Amino acid sequence: MEWTNYQILLALIMVVTGSINTLSTKWADEIKSIGRDGVMKNFEHPFFQASTMFLGELFCLLTFKILYKFYSRRADGTEDVHELTKGNRNFNPLILFIPAMCDMTATSIMYIGLNLTYASSFQMFRGSVIVFVGLLSTGFLDRILKKREWTGIFFVIVGLAIVGVADFISKDTNADSRGRNDIITGDMLIVIAQIIQSIQMVVEEKFVSGQDIPPLQAVGWEGLFGFVVLGLLQIPFYFIRAGPPVTQNVGDRLEDAIDAFVQIGHSWQLTVAVLGTITSIAFFNFAGISVTKELSATTRMVLDSVRTIVIWIFSLAFLGQKFHWLQLLGFALLLIGMCVYNGITFATTFIKIRAFMNRRYNRMDEEVIENRNAGDPES
Repeated sequence: MEWTNYQILLALIMVVTGSINTLSTKWADEIKSIGRDGVMKNFEHPFFQASTMFLGELFCLLTFKILYKFYSRRADGTEDVHELTKGNRNFNPLILFIPAMCDMTATSIMYIGLNLTYASSFQMFRGSVIVFVGLLSTGFLDRILKKREWTGIFFVIVGLAIVGVADFISKDTNADSRGRNDIITGDMLIVIAQIIQSIQMVVEEKFVSGQDIPPLQAVGWEGLFGFVVLGLLQIPFYFIRAGPPVTQNVGDRLEDAIDAFVQIGHSWQLTVAVLGTITSIAFFNFAGISVTKELSATTRMVLDSVRTIVIWIFSLAFLGQKFHWLQLLGFALLLIGMCVYNGITFATTFIKIRAFMNRRYNRMDEEVIENRNAGDPES
């Protein structure tokens, strides 16, 4: 099947905005700004950053409502056929509450991990979700994994183990770089978050799949639930004490949203980074769900791997990460594992590429013949 211009645009949006989201969040972690205690320090507010992510998703719901209202006023049925508004709009939003809570918990833990480890490792270790989704689906979805899926899981585990070893023996070139224990702790937190993320995916497949919910609406409702609940949780978080490496806030508070706002007000770079997180996550989540709906979950996985490469390159160039060949080997095994798990082989890929090129050449030949018949001298 040949991709339409709309599908190509969705793929580009997913890769670009997904890369910006991770990089802007990590950039914010590296920026120093004056806090409410008058001290210049790094921006370490993972729960606040998770709230900004859900705020970005919430904007998707507002966008959906505006578009639906606009198309409905035409009174020509556009709202039922347009890519952004078509689908089942009359569903119970509460079916998205549990997935939203899973997403909220996983994102908060991942942002703590991202503050401790490399941006590229953060993206690679998110690939471990395949392992947990595969295991949970056998228990809760009565699904029997195929031999190739078990093989893919094996390659993913080996690849991630090698990435972990590379992180342990590598060293940041930044003067304020984390120690090895912090980096490994960050990696482990990201893996733990993937267990929660896999629960979200299994729940969505069991209760949400087949509802044909418009992507903007689905992302928006999860953003609303996550933003409201996490925003309320930051009140008790202010009084909970937690020391390094989880937090280095004033008074060792688990989260200090007041301090976060003060730091943002003292740094335009931090303001840009936070706005980058909010904007990019809105477009990325919409594009991701749309790619799954328009193409397939496998295509989304491949594009996510492309995003990992982009993040890795920027981390090496601008975020002070030092290249280690073991990480390259780990990523290669991780990618192979994902491809095997999803049934992507070199043979099928070659056949699809060859079929695409043949269709392209045939179309070019048809255009040449049409031009000749029309008397075009240049043909």
